[in-house]
Amino acid sequence: MPDLLTQALALPGLPWVILAAFVAGIVRGFSGFGTALVYLPVAAQFMPPVWAILSVAAMDILGPLPNIPNAIKVGHKRDLMRLFAGVIVALPVGLWVLTSVDPDVFRYAVSILAIGMLGVLGLGMRYRGQITPPMVYGIGGAGGFLGGAAGLPGPPVILFYMASPHGPSVIRANTMVFLFGYDLLLIAVLAVTSRLEPLPFVIGLVLTLPALLGNIVGGAIFNPDRERTYRAVAYVIIAMSALSGLPFWSEGGHP
Repeated sequence: MPDLLTQALALPGLPWVILAAFVAGIVRGFSGFGTALVYLPVAAQFMPPVWAILSVAAMDILGPLPNIPNAIKVGHKRDLMRLFAGVIVALPVGLWVLTSVDPDVFRYAVSILAIGMLGVLGLGMRYRGQITPPMVYGIGGAGGFLGGAAGLPGPPVILFYMASPHGPSVIRANTMVFLFGYDLLLIAVLAVTSRLEPLPFVIGLVLTLPALLGNIVGGAIFNPDRERTYRAVAYVIIAMSALSGLPFWSEGGHP
């Protein structure tokens, strides 16, 4: 473990990755989402795609633990089961795509997906029709595929819950449990397929502290009366991170 820690601390670009984890924590703290959208476009510039996805999973797995038992009680269990069923089917397919593409393709895809998500949120686009159980399976599958291929399982589920009839407490609980469960499933699938490398996992654990500090800062400065302002700031930060991963904003692997 000490040797792995030494290697983790020697990661090229580690200060940028730590900064991305801290800022991602702040955004998560005052907006409730955005960890991967902020972190991955930066992390993908300094580590292989599977490493970037595994590190964000390890970074994210400890923070929400205290809130998970209550979230499971509050959440809509049938929806969660359907979402996870979709993830189990589609996640391995997404990981296969991830390992089959060039790392630069992954990096640019993450940035483009993040910008696309911002566009949908900013324009207030919503699905207005009725959401049926088969659609929930499909949404879980979309989250699993995007999670495996680009490390972004959240966008399909976030957009789904914007159109769902559930109340805010159920939406928050289901989103939290879904993202936590996705992290566990990702680690399990990587372990079963012998792709669970210890070094990126340790890198993620190292990043837990700055991410946690960022969450504390974000939570401390949050004011419900200024929710729109915080969301606007979150959108700007995510956009800056996404743009940093595109080829015309970087050269030689540096933001």
